[in-house]
Amino acid sequence: MKSAPSLARKRPVKGDSAMQLDRELLYTAGAAVCSVIASVYDVKSRRVPNLLTGPSVLIALALHGALQGTRGVVDSLEAGLVCGFLFLIFYAAGGMGAGDVKLMAAAGCFAGTSHVVYLLVFTVLAGGVMALVLAVLRGRLRETVFNVGTIVSHHLHSGLQPHPEINVRNRSTLRLPYGVAIAIGSLATLWLGHAQGGVL
Repeated sequence: MKSAPSLARKRPVKGDSAMQLDRELLYTAGAAVCSVIASVYDVKSRRVPNLLTGPSVLIALALHGALQGTRGVVDSLEAGLVCGFLFLIFYAAGGMGAGDVKLMAAAGCFAGTSHVVYLLVFTVLAGGVMALVLAVLRGRLRETVFNVGTIVSHHLHSGLQPHPEINVRNRSTLRLPYGVAIAIGSLATLWLGHAQGGVL
């Protein structure tokens, strides 16, 4: 005959782990919603408006603060700064627009440090795949591969100074709506967090 304590242990109890799961999924869902909305703007107008990214950062900070207090705000800021700084390097090198940097920072603020590595990896992978697909569809794969080698060689010798011709401001080059890549990265992070129980 089983004792009462052993029976009690079998009852599902919604405790701290369940609350953490809900919280983490809320964070990644916020990043996904923000980036998906931004991607629509990016596809239509090739720009991500400040009226979206600025308030998104504030909402993310408020959300983390409401659920985790000062520690949550600090965590959100750290994640946003990491994402923003890394993408600022690409911007300085002429590889993307300022709106993409701000959107990535906003998505990072929502996601928090526990998800930021996955967000970055998935976003970069999505951007790479999108670039290859676009190059193939436009019949410019060989040119794109050559340009990548040229850009790498240029930055090895000139640091972060943008290439004079192969940069995001040159309309003749292949230009990605990178907001879409950030949206895919955010959605993939949300999916992975849900599949693994919310905490990565």
